Amino acid sequence: MAFSETRIVIGGLAHVPVLIFIANFIKGKLGIKTEEAKDTVVKEEPVKIIEVKDRVKKGKAEAIKEISNKLDSIELKADEVYEKVKKKKKDKKKKKKKNN
Repeated sequence: MAFSETRIVIGGLAHVPVLIFIANFIKGKLGIKTEEAKDTVVKEEPVKIIEVKDRVKKGKAEAIKEISNKLDSIELKADEVYEKVKKKKKDKKKKKKKNN
């Protein structure tokens, strides 16, 4: 039995939602995360607890304080870099939308 081209095209288009559903189902089962989920993981701040006891020698206490200060400055720089990368991603998305 022969089918018309219109009927074949309509039949093909009817399967598109089914294929999309299957792709989303597989994506959900594999645990592929979106960018939003990655952003929330990156934004978590670690807890800093440094207690200097009397038993610790002054030299060690000063070294700990110095390392703590360096870690703070590194963390600030990392936050700045993260914000710059985030801004560049937004700019790229805006440029893509303008080009399309």
